Parts: sequence; C-alpha cells; structure tokens
Amino acid sequence: MSIDSLRRSASATVSGLPRGFWWLWLSTLVNRTGAFVLTFLSLYLTVELGHSAWFAGLVVALHGLGGVAGSPLGGALTDRWGRRPTMVTMHLAAAASAAALAVVTSAWAIATVVLLMGVAMQAVRPSINATIADMVPAHDVRRAYALNYWALNLGFAIASIGGGAAIFLGYRTLFVVDAVATTLCAVIVFLRLPETRPEAKTDQAGRPVAAAEVSMLTVLRDAPFRTLVLLNLLVCLVFTAPWIGLPLTMADQGLSPSSYGVVIAVNGIVIVGFQLLVNRLTDKRSPVVLLTLSSLLFALGTGATALAGSSVVAFAATVVVWTVGEMIHVPTNAAATALLAPEHARGRYQGVMGMSWAVAGFVAPIGAGAIVGGPGPDVLWAATFAIGVLAAVGYTLRLRKALCEDGVGGGTGAADGVRGADGEDAGETAVGGVRVVDGGTLPDDGGDEVGVVVVSVGDVGDISDAGDAVRVVAAGGTSAVSPSADAPAPRA
Repeated sequence: MSIDSLRRSASATVSGLPRGFWWLWLSTLVNRTGAFVLTFLSLYLTVELGHSAWFAGLVVALHGLGGVAGSPLGGALTDRWGRRPTMVTMHLAAAASAAALAVVTSAWAIATVVLLMGVAMQAVRPSINATIADMVPAHDVRRAYALNYWALNLGFAIASIGGGAAIFLGYRTLFVVDAVATTLCAVIVFLRLPETRPEAKTDQAGRPVAAAEVSMLTVLRDAPFRTLVLLNLLVCLVFTAPWIGLPLTMADQGLSPSSYGVVIAVNGIVIVGFQLLVNRLTDKRSPVVLLTLSSLLFALGTGATALAGSSVVAFAATVVVWTVGEMIHVPTNAAATALLAPEHARGRYQGVMGMSWAVAGFVAPIGAGAIVGGPGPDVLWAATFAIGVLAAVGYTLRLRKALCEDGVGGGTGAADGVRGADGEDAGETAVGGVRVVDGGTLPDDGGDEVGVVVVSVGDVGDISDAGDAVRVVAAGGTSAVSPSADAPAPRA
C-alpha cells in the first residue's frame, strides 16, 4: 500500500463527522496526554514512599473496584443530569483526586483517594459514549468510537514518553500536571460541547416517558444486551490478563524487565500507527463478524504466548495479534451498545457495559497472578485461548439477529432482527431503506427525518406483508399507518 493511498484512507476515516465530536475528541486527547497517575502510581508507592509491592497492587485494584461502582453511577447521572454536566463534574472530581495524591502520604488516605479517582474516571465514560451516539449519524458511530479510542491511546503514548522524561521533576509534579490536564478537559467540555441528551418522549396518551423509569434492573432484563455484556466480560478478561501475566511469563523465561517494556510498547505503537487503517478496513462490516474476529484474535494472540519461549520477537508478535483484536473490538462493542440502547437510556446502557470492563480490570489481575503463581503461565494462556474462542462462538450464535447489520455496520437499510418489547428478536424484516428500532426514530435513506416510531411488532417475516401486525406513528403522533386497535404503547 502506497503512502498516497494511506493518506487518502486516513482522510476518508476522519471526514464527515460533526464539529462537536472533534471537541470531544480533543478533550479526550488532552485528558489522556496528562494521565500520569495510573502510569506511575506503583513506582510512586514503592520507590518514593517505600510501600510494599503488595500494597501497590492493592491500591491499583482499588482503582478498578471504584470503576465498578462509578460506571453505573455515571450512566444514571448521564440520563438524569445530562451528558455535559456529568462529564464536567466527573472530570473535575478526577482532577481533584490527582491533586490530592500530590499532598496525602498516609496509606489509608492514598487508598481512599485512588478509590474515589476510580469512581470518577469510570463514571465519565458512559456520558462520553452516549454523547457520541447522540451526535454522530448511526452509520458513522463505530468509526467515531474508533477515532475517540485512537485519541485515548495517542494521548496515553504521549503521557508515557513525557512522564518518563519529566520523572526527574518528581512524582508529585506529575500528579499536579495530571490534575491541570483533566481540569482543562473539563473546561473544553463546558465551553465547547453542546448538551446532546434527547428530550423526554411522550406515550400515546401524551404522558412524559421519563428516563428514570429505565432502571439498571430494566437494562439487565434486556436479553440481547445482557448477552452482549456477558460476552464482553469474557473478552475483557482475556484482554486484561496479559498486563499481569505477560511480564510474569517473560520473567519466568529469564528475560529482563526492560525486555517486557519493549514488548508491551508494541501495543501502543500499533494502535497509534494503524488504528486509522484498521478503521478503514473494517468500516461497513458486520458487527457480529467483527466481534467474532476480534475475540478469535484475542484468543490466538494470548494463547500463542505459551509458545513464545524466550524470544522477545515472538512475545512482541503475540502482542501485535491481540492488539489488532483490541482495535477492532473496542469501537465495535461501543457501537453495538449504542445500537441496542433506547436513546433516552443510553447512559445507563453504557454504564452497565462499562461495568464489564471494570469488573475484568479488578478480577483478571488477581486471577492471572494466582494462576501464574500456582499451576503456571501455560495454564493461564490456555485458559485465555479457551475463553476467547467461547466468546467468539457466543457472538456468532447468540447475537446475529439482535445486532442490526445496518445500525452498526452502516449498511443499506436491511434491519435484521427487529427487537420486541421483551428485548427478544421479533423476526427478520426487510424495511427497504429504513432502519427499524423499537421505540426509536427512523431516518430515511434520503436524509430527511421522517420521525416514525415502531409501536408494536408482530410475528412477521417481511414488513411489507405485515398489515396490522406493525403499527407506526408519524412525528408528533398526529397520524398513523396500518393502525392496530389493540397495539400496546411504545416501550419506555
């Protein structure tokens, strides 16, 4: 592939997105460029303050535990307060936590601050993901998530390099810089990012349908989404395992810590250098195919670690494989979550999905360390291979109909598996240029907003022959097509 073709591919990948998205993208880049706390926290605790490695590991685990609580909290606030207030509040809370770490020295105070930082950092993510789903056209959502993930990794790479160069200034100085960068991120969001939370909908009787009526329990009762969350948890366990298991495995082979540094740096280099190309190659592809492929890449990449022996090059090659899986999986999973979520409950859906990442971030390091220290590294990598393959099978068998091909992959208008009120598939439908979402607005392929809402879906095979089985209400509820006298109200 020539340089010119790569340039054209990159240009096509970043074009056509709304201005608000790029302000959000910039805030992500600024935030991650100053993300020094987690990068250097373990060194600060052990080298600077003299705590044990056990205590350092416990504190990092507390950050993940805070994320388990922060993700659903952020999701609920995103739908209640709005996207922008939640982002600003949680960014400022994270900034205050980073600044506090530059001051506190007692073990209990440090543990408490890191726990609260975990809550704040994870609570902001549902609002970011919901904002992207709100402002970006459906056929560009996966691409937008991929670009935002690229900004996150680009900023992290800059932070790692800058932090290493500035370490002579002291860890506390780095934490202050982190606080300043996170505050600047909040300022960008406050000044430049519009609020995108959809206005409250009304039912057929004109009563408001409040987002508060969608509880976390309601979200978990959504069968396709619950399956998506559980499968993502499996993938997250596989993805998180190398961050603990890989350095231990390489040390077991007699390789130095510097060798691990070189190998794990491949992850960031590949993402920063090739995320845009991967976006281009996977654009418009089936989300089920992409999620299945990414799971298999995670399985192969981590499983092959057991075969790397003592070769640094072989270890690096395994990192390349699962990193490609990471670049495919993260944006596709976020876009699939946005597709399955009702627009007034996007925050809660993203919050529940975020919990799967947080739980894996807490459980996988403990489990990986225990397996390596017990049965051995080979058992760990055999387990990650099996879990990755299991996830791939699950995506193929359980989510083929639930993930509308048009909604995530940007297809031409065939909606596969319209979802009924119970969250299950209502059958395959050919809609002829209109993406059908239960209880959501339907954009016309010609670009005009037609404001149609599917109120009830019968057991039909083709919408053109549905007759009274499908009831649609025009914008504002002023007219109806193929009305059914006993059709139920839309799902909240």
